[in-house]
Amino acid sequence: MLLENLKAIKELNKKRQKMGRLVQNHSTHIEGLIKWLKKIAAIHEIKTVTPASLSKTNGRGENLGLKVTVKTNEGFKLLARKGKLVQEVFLVTNLNEEEIIKIIEKTNPKSYRKKKRC
Repeated sequence: MLLENLKAIKELNKKRQKMGRLVQNHSTHIEGLIKWLKKIAAIHEIKTVTPASLSKTNGRGENLGLKVTVKTNEGFKLLARKGKLVQEVFLVTNLNEEEIIKIIEKTNPKSYRKKKRC
């Protein structure tokens, strides 16, 4: 019994180590962004996801979107947009841009809902 419990704890620790870290250092985020970023952080190759500065823009896109913009030393800078808000998101990863784009499409809450309805 004790041996089984130790094995179960070991498996849980392995699963926790695979998940990337989501840094929440701001009190304000675009609505729905944190939930999406948690899904991205759960992918093994993603080491850290950090939402950064939030600002206003002239755009009016109603849906939440995430777009790869710049390659950084440790990964990529993304822009999240919804309505008149835009927020920077930094990913620390060794993946290339095409793989990041696939992850964004795969974890997109809107595309998930569309597949579920069909």
